Amino acid sequence: MPLRKLRPVGPAFAGTAPLRFAFTARMAAAPEAVYRALADEVEAWPRWFGAVTLARPLETEGLGGREVRLRGGLRFRETITAADEPKRYAYRVDLTNAPGVRALSEEWALLPVGAGTVVTWTVAMDAAPLMGPLLRLVRPGVAGEFRRAVRALDRRLAAG
Repeated sequence: MPLRKLRPVGPAFAGTAPLRFAFTARMAAAPEAVYRALADEVEAWPRWFGAVTLARPLETEGLGGREVRLRGGLRFRETITAADEPKRYAYRVDLTNAPGVRALSEEWALLPVGAGTVVTWTVAMDAAPLMGPLLRLVRPGVAGEFRRAVRALDRRLAAG
């Protein structure tokens, strides 16, 4: 399926999108370590986020970009929209082969709690009307992937 262009959105879209899912988990790792894993170690994402089969940085204007591929064949070309170390890392999808999506962004918010971090991952999108019910059906599976990914990342960071 060919990539198609999505409507560009900024970091505020995570709070205003018609469809938003937020998932939260606590990690033992400090926010600085979590931020580095998200923003600086892009190519390592497949080692801890099971749904990701490829992640690599792309040279773009501004804060940079990424190419990401997921199990099942979904592909994304993204632009980083916020890199507020160690608090927030956000990006929008510019090109994708995901059907029915008109705009899509994701934000990782990192809140220090003791020596650890509370991580909130927000997926925000504008999609065709029929996508809303479908996305709500897959939400529990996405939540499970997020929890597994956070646990795997926490283990990876603890191991050094």
